Amino acid sequence: MATHWTLGCDAEDPPRLARFWALAPGYVVEEGFDGPDNTSLIDPDGRGPAIGFLRVPERKTSKNRMHIDIRVAGAPPWDPDERERLVRETADRLEAAGATRVREERYGPDLGHVVMLDPEGNEFCVA
Repeated sequence: MATHWTLGCDAEDPPRLARFWALAPGYVVEEGFDGPDNTSLIDPDGRGPAIGFLRVPERKTSKNRMHIDIRVAGAPPWDPDERERLVRETADRLEAAGATRVREERYGPDLGHVVMLDPEGNEFCVA
């Protein structure tokens, strides 16, 4: 049996960053853990890890050593055109919610992933 775990994230504004991150994987704010200094997200189906956001005084200053990949197309095999549509649609939705698109990476002729920054400048990919 796998151990339950939480991805801990530093944040300038935990509630704001948590609400952004709830969009990508379809998570919800964990009841009782939604304060100005810490906010937690959970998978409403209880399968994925929790994501916690904790207020810290310092700002982000360098590249993440670890980041989240949002895998919208599921597991292979994929239809490349459908996968590209899902990746672009998700990247557009997250950009409208405050993310910044950095670049696209290709795997041969197919779109591989879109590198983005969340509202506080943390790198992540939509794949």
